[in-house]
Parts: sequence; structure tokens; C-alpha cells
Amino acid sequence: MLFPSSPADNAGRPGSCRGEQERPYWLAWAQIKGIGPHRLKRLAEFFGSLKQAWQADALDLQQVEGIGPTLAQAIVSARPGLDPEEILEQTQKPGIPFLTPADPGYPPLLWELPDPPPLLYVLGECPDWQQPAIAVVGTRAPTSYGRLWTQKVSAALAEAGCVVVSGLATGIDGIAHQACLEAGGKTVAVVGTGVDQVYPAHHRSLYRRILEQGAVLSEYPPGTPPAKEHFPQRNRIIAGLCRATLVMEAPERSGALITAHLANHYGREVYALPGNIDTAAARGCLQLIRNGAGMILGIEELLQELDLVQGSPPPEQPPSFGPSDPQQQLLWQLLGNEILSLDALVQATQMDIATLSSTLLLMELEGWLVQLPGMRYQRAR
Repeated sequence: MLFPSSPADNAGRPGSCRGEQERPYWLAWAQIKGIGPHRLKRLAEFFGSLKQAWQADALDLQQVEGIGPTLAQAIVSARPGLDPEEILEQTQKPGIPFLTPADPGYPPLLWELPDPPPLLYVLGECPDWQQPAIAVVGTRAPTSYGRLWTQKVSAALAEAGCVVVSGLATGIDGIAHQACLEAGGKTVAVVGTGVDQVYPAHHRSLYRRILEQGAVLSEYPPGTPPAKEHFPQRNRIIAGLCRATLVMEAPERSGALITAHLANHYGREVYALPGNIDTAAARGCLQLIRNGAGMILGIEELLQELDLVQGSPPPEQPPSFGPSDPQQQLLWQLLGNEILSLDALVQATQMDIATLSSTLLLMELEGWLVQLPGMRYQRAR
């Protein structure tokens, strides 16, 4: 775990804050200026019911942490102009389902946050939140090494029965969603737009597949376009939904590091994929590892760390086609349908140049690959 800290409070929602009668009040309270998710959760916990809190006078409201005389009076003044039932009806009009903490389908780990979203729009089908959810996040510009390991890790998590959660961004996020879907798993995309908006646009086909095999979630109303300030807020939901966050590749200023730090703050596990110290995309991960994050050193070890291995794992099957040597397998997978230069392979594999060159030569002699002009390589079959 990154920066070890005490586990998050798992007391759960007050029973009287759940149910159909409470739904309108989660929406109404969220309309009052100065009542953000932090204060809204404190109100729910203090009064035990947001409907009851709606009736409280200014003096009672001031008993809640973070609500002083000025805000208490502003609340009392604002309430007569707000009809909770009417707000609920207006919210339901677009026909897009949504969850509040009053609903039984609201993710239980999300309620543990100090600022759980009072409203979560949903397209697709939410998974069973009793399944372990794992966040897989990272840079928008991954290396071949980062892409390969994101595919391997996401597929393994799906096969182990996990929900893979990410943010539908270009790069690591999209690769994680895709690999999970291809492995037959459930995936959830948490977006910084309305759930009916596809961003980035080139992920339209992936977005449709996620709706078929998972869900798209957002706290922003339908029709909301992308905005820079939405994405750090979105990251707290990714971290909050999951028992662990895996950072596959991230430069030093990556948004994925925000997700990792939030996960740690919430008392969740954080893991990072170690990479080449000379590669910018690896520096954020190396920083996380230096600060105490767990290292992703292999699929089986990671699944054991996450308590996802049940009984003895089945023996690893050799690839149906391709070289059997592990280093050759890595190069074979990296090349895929691509043509890669020697420098790109050094960066992706982190092999020293002598080992890489001898491995490439052996693969060429065995007929697995061909060398092209300019020290570039591609598969031979």
C-alpha cells in the first residue's frame, strides 16, 4: 500500500438515509450553494435522514461540522424555493437512470469516501458490486511495454472475476477496457462528461461495447461536455469504487497519479508497474514505488497480492503459435502486426542491447521475424 494509512471507516450508510423517500432529498440538498458532497455526507450522518435534516432549523444545522451561522441561514433561506419531489421529477426527465446513496444499487465502497457523489448517472448495466473492482489507469501515451502489460493485467483481472474500472481516456484507459472486454469480463468507465457523451470521439465503438458488457458512470448531468476541471473529480470516483488501483505507466504529472494518491488517502491498495528509468512514461510509477506502492512483477504474483487466487492455479499453457522462450515470446507479442525499430524494442523490453540483439538474431535464424532496412523488425509469419 502506498503511504500506509488507517483503513477507511466502513460503518456504512445510516439505515434511515436509504429508500425511496430519501431519494428526492439527496438531489435537493445538492442544489443548495455551499453544500458539496463533504457536507452532504456529514448532514446524512448527523441527522440520520436527509428528510429530517430538511426540517432542521439554523441552530440545529450549526451542530454539523463545516456548517456555520452564515451557511445555516443560507440553507434555511434557500429551502422554501426548492421542492425535492419536483427536483426528482426533473432529474428523471431525460430518461437516463441514476443512483443516489439512498438506492440499494449505490456502490458500497463509494459511500466510504468523505465526499461520495450524491448523484451518479448510469448507462449500461452496473456490475454486482460484491465482485472485486480494480482500477487500471495510466498515461494517454503509453509505450509498447505499457500497452502489453496493460493488456495482460486487464485480461487476467477479468478472468479472475474482477470488474475493471477506468476512465475511457486515450491510452492505458482504453487498452484496459478493451482487454477486459475481449477476455469476457465486466468493465466500468467513469467519465468526466455526461454519460451520453463519447469522449474522446474515437472511442465510440469501445463506448458501445462497454454499454453491452458493463456500464458508463458519471456524476455530471446528461449533455455535459468535457471540461478540464471535471477529470480530477472523476478520478476520485475511480479510486473510490475500487479496492485497489493499478498504475501501468504514468509520467510525473499524469492524472493517474492523482487517482493513486486518492486511492491511498481512502485506505485502498496502490500498485505500479516498474519501467525503464530513462523512459518519461515510467517516472510517475517509479515515484509511486519509491513512496511505498506495491510493484507489479508478474500476473500470478499480482493476483495473489490482491487475494484473487482461489486454489492452485492451472498450469500455464504454452502459446498456440510463436516461440517458446520467454524473451522471444515478449518480442513476438510486442511486434504483433507492427514494425518496430531496435530503439523502440530496447525501450519496450528494457533488455540490454547485447541480449536484445542476440535474441533478435536467433529469432531471425529460426524464421520468427525478419529484419528490415534501418534496424527495423517485423514478424515473418
